[in-house]
Amino acid sequence: MMNGVRTFALASILLLPARVTAQEAVPARLSLEQAIQIARGGNPGFRQTRNDAELADWNVREAHSQFFPQATASAGVQWQGAGEQQFGSLTLGDLGFTNQPSYYFSNYRIGLTYSLDWATLKGPAQAKSDRRVTEAQIGLAESNLVAQVTNGYLEVLRQQEALRVARLQLENSEFNLRLAQAQLQVGVVTGIDVGQAEVQVGRSRVQVLQSENAVSTASMRLLQQLGQSVSQEFELSSTFELSAPTWSVGQLESMALDANPTLASRRRSRESAEIGVSRARSQYMPTLSLSTAWTGFTREASSTDFQVAQAQAQVQGRIAQCIQTNDLYSRLANPLPPVDCSRFTFTDAQRQQIISQNNQFPFSFAQSPMTVSLQLSIPIFQGLGRERNLESARLQRDDLVEQEREQELALAADIAIGLANAQTAYQSALLEESNRALAEQQLRLARERYQLGEITFVDLVTAQTTLAQAERDRVSAIFAYHDLITSLEALVGRPLRQ
Repeated sequence: MMNGVRTFALASILLLPARVTAQEAVPARLSLEQAIQIARGGNPGFRQTRNDAELADWNVREAHSQFFPQATASAGVQWQGAGEQQFGSLTLGDLGFTNQPSYYFSNYRIGLTYSLDWATLKGPAQAKSDRRVTEAQIGLAESNLVAQVTNGYLEVLRQQEALRVARLQLENSEFNLRLAQAQLQVGVVTGIDVGQAEVQVGRSRVQVLQSENAVSTASMRLLQQLGQSVSQEFELSSTFELSAPTWSVGQLESMALDANPTLASRRRSRESAEIGVSRARSQYMPTLSLSTAWTGFTREASSTDFQVAQAQAQVQGRIAQCIQTNDLYSRLANPLPPVDCSRFTFTDAQRQQIISQNNQFPFSFAQSPMTVSLQLSIPIFQGLGRERNLESARLQRDDLVEQEREQELALAADIAIGLANAQTAYQSALLEESNRALAEQQLRLARERYQLGEITFVDLVTAQTTLAQAERDRVSAIFAYHDLITSLEALVGRPLRQ
């Protein structure tokens, strides 16, 4: 029934596929290899899974970036309204500072912080291991996609074969109708035979109509798997031959241990969990932290009248103190020469200096003293959270070890059962081929005997029905064999059909 050669795509399961445009056109003659390639680029579910690779790459970069110091920069402005301010139980008025104006403030800060602990040291290894887990999951998703597309491709071929069988049955029914009409003309049979033949033709046409719809449905489902519009038309160009499964269980198990995508995913998860145990121990390790910062600020009053008044009051206070000192000097038994109090004056230059010094907002920053701190933190007792987390990491690792072993056992059983089923399906397909040949021969003999009047039309219809059933059983057996081989290929992670 089927011959040809195809190159299966499971060999690249563990490799990240190249980006393919989701709207890649489906060729008029579509091979299985082309269908798989289009599905890699267009299937929405697989594209979502494949996007995880980019996030995994960024996780690795982020883990390496933890070895660099963290830098922060900030700046801000502030306005403070005029009024009385309180400091505890006192106010500025109590301290002699009244008529406070509003103020404008601005500031900046540039800080560097560096922290190092065991979790940071193990971070890149954990991120790389997680990336390998993601790659294995993508490989598993690709393996499932290849199997789904292959099954969809086979389903279209299966329905096309069913349509071929239905059309063959229609041809046989129409031939029987012509045969019955010829027998009626010579008076060998009655009109009942012709009526039965017409009913048989009608039933065969219904079967053809249903088979055509099944082909259309299977084709649209295949296009859906490819991520394409279901309105496209195409023909299938790949064919599959029926060949004896000559592999041994040992050969298939060896291939599966190397390339089975589910087993590879569980192995990568177990490796990641082992690193997770090491990271869980980091909660017992010390942490080294280093930080420094550069800061600056400005402060500007909305009015300098208050500051000028303060300066003038200070000058007046000095003059009053000078006068008191001179008065004290004059009362001494040996009076001292008086101090020149005229030198204490408030000049325009001093006023202008106050105004100039106040003009700082927003960028005339005054730098604060630089600070550097180094801290070593050693955890001593933090409840039982660390112990619980470590034990949880160990149990997760142990569970993944058991899951890996469980998968290996399942592979061995599935491969042995799958190979036995494939061998049985192959033998069944050969027997069904022989049965079809015998049924075809019986139909020819039934037609000859019907022409001779040795059997009734019912016997002729029975022979035709037997041939149609044999054709369907043959198609079913052949495609059951190919379905089983597809399942075996998914198990071993490699192509088996050449």
